[in-house]
Amino acid sequence: MKQESVAPSTPPPSASPAPSAQPSRENGDPQALWIFGYGSLVWRPDFAYSDSRVGFVRGYSRRFWQGDTFHRGSDKMPGRVVTLLEDHEGCTWGVAYEVRGEQVSEALKYLNVREAVLGGYDTKEVTFYPQDTPDQPLTALAYVATPQNPGYLGPAPEEAIATQILACRGFSGHNLEYLLRLADFMQLCGPQAQDDHLDAIVDAVGAMLPCSYLTEQALALI
Repeated sequence: MKQESVAPSTPPPSASPAPSAQPSRENGDPQALWIFGYGSLVWRPDFAYSDSRVGFVRGYSRRFWQGDTFHRGSDKMPGRVVTLLEDHEGCTWGVAYEVRGEQVSEALKYLNVREAVLGGYDTKEVTFYPQDTPDQPLTALAYVATPQNPGYLGPAPEEAIATQILACRGFSGHNLEYLLRLADFMQLCGPQAQDDHLDAIVDAVGAMLPCSYLTEQALALI
């Protein structure tokens, strides 16, 4: 499985580090922080953590509206990666990771480069509902790309997004791999996990490829 590389490279000139995040005091521990991932973090966090839980956040929908010129694309051909869109009826599934003690500063330092400097994301607090204990929500930190960042691409027809994804590759691998890994995660979450936007892009990709895209052979090609 490829990881989201943070190999040395000249970052986008307009990108800026995310605001400093303060660890939330979950379970009375001032040094515990939950970090919510809904994109590549669900399969490759690449930082040390003490616990992880699958679950969802309410009030947000996931959209392939952020451009990526490093991990899954280039300056000439930006890839498409996900961000969160405020949506009163929305629900986005992902994974929350708990970091404690020294893990907090190390995780935030790493994610600042991966998500903020190289990705154009800012931080915000969200309420995370674990799949197994939704009646015990957690405060978590999420990385969100807003329309104000220079890499933001915004909405487009799912067919156009699929075409762009099929054409792009970055330092972390092909943009198609990113899409398929995310779709695979959603299948593992069960039938209660719905993402119509993601499903429509996957279907559009499937219509464009000569063979099944949700197979090991398809992943091997990318």
